[in-house]
Amino acid sequence: MGDKKKEDMLISIFRLREEFMLRINEKIPGVYPPWPVVLSDKASQQSLRESALKGVEEMFEALQHLKNWKPHRVTEIKEFNREEFLEETVDAFNYFFSLLVMMGVTPEEFFNAYVKKDTTIHRRLEVGY
Repeated sequence: MGDKKKEDMLISIFRLREEFMLRINEKIPGVYPPWPVVLSDKASQQSLRESALKGVEEMFEALQHLKNWKPHRVTEIKEFNREEFLEETVDAFNYFFSLLVMMGVTPEEFFNAYVKKDTTIHRRLEVGY
């Protein structure tokens, strides 16, 4: 898959999330504050924190599907519902993408920040952390 296609998917994810946020605010006013938020504003920080915690909560829901992680567990549970695990992970990402939208982050800015961090962590592998 080419870089352009990946870029289009990222742009689509941002668009879909923002469209949802607008729709939910029409049905339930105030669920999300007007964005981009003022990052130094107390109410804005509270909204960002709330969205982040919801994303963390969804990740915990995903983690509940992992039954074989305990090193002391002798028996392994062979059943695993990949679809439910993926759904909970997507739920978490939705909240994290809401954070980005509320902050006014663009797909390009997110991608550039991701690449910058990726470069950093690869360099740490080479030179140590």
